[in-house]
Amino acid sequence: MSRIVSFLPAGTETVYALGAGRELLGRSHECDFPASVMDLPVVSRPALHLDGATPEEIDHAVAERMETGASMYEIDEVLLRELRPDVIITQNLCRVCAPSGNELSRAVQDFDVMPEILFLTPRNVGEIEENILAVGKAIGRDREAESLIRSNRERIKRVIDSVSDAPPTRVVFLEWTDPLFCGGHWVPEMIAMAGGNDSLGRAGEDSVRMTWDNVKAASPEVIIVSPCGYRLDESVQLGSALPRDLDARVYAVDANAYFARPGPRFAEGVELLAHLFHPDRVQWSRSDTPWEEIS
Repeated sequence: MSRIVSFLPAGTETVYALGAGRELLGRSHECDFPASVMDLPVVSRPALHLDGATPEEIDHAVAERMETGASMYEIDEVLLRELRPDVIITQNLCRVCAPSGNELSRAVQDFDVMPEILFLTPRNVGEIEENILAVGKAIGRDREAESLIRSNRERIKRVIDSVSDAPPTRVVFLEWTDPLFCGGHWVPEMIAMAGGNDSLGRAGEDSVRMTWDNVKAASPEVIIVSPCGYRLDESVQLGSALPRDLDARVYAVDANAYFARPGPRFAEGVELLAHLFHPDRVQWSRSDTPWEEIS
């Protein structure tokens, strides 16, 4: 059995999806799915304490810290050594999302036995699948990883088939609300799979700032409010503060569950978008409702 520590929520979800949850020994403060992971010790925490801060305040604080090159996370190096992991999962895509390579390299430099460090840095759906395979290989769950990918591909194909002859829905996806950020990386691809088109999205690239005038010029039929790091109730609150001068349906969604974390639930995210874009063609089969229309 592997001894796993995950600094990345998507990595934690992947470990559990592959049936290796009992092998996970430590987590980041953001790892919260499935619920049982909350019982594990926290090995990394944010260096910034922003509880109760507004999106604008968070944006300013993060930008200032990144400009100075200061670390965004604090690693409990004593606990990490005590856990003796042989596999550590983190990322190098976004300094705001989890400890980066530099921080982790410092934390393990004096280990007697160097753990295998997986850097999950997907920029599109294909690379999310590659990450799942990489985790499976590292923890001896190759077959489970391949099975998960096949299942997700089948689900997405059913969605694509269901919306293939429908006119694409004009969409604007908001990854942040103050300031506004467009959808980037894997999100525009998910939107296209779901039968939508986000002309402001940046497929495979970092999201960027934009203005409400940019949103208006895109003439969206649907606006998805999905601020990175936020759950549904918080997304609803932020979405309710947006201007009301567009004839568009506005949906707040659970960003953490389906869009901000490039892990095994991305197929559910495609199904969710397709249901919002084309409810007559794609049904939402789960009992929960991880979205809310903002009137």
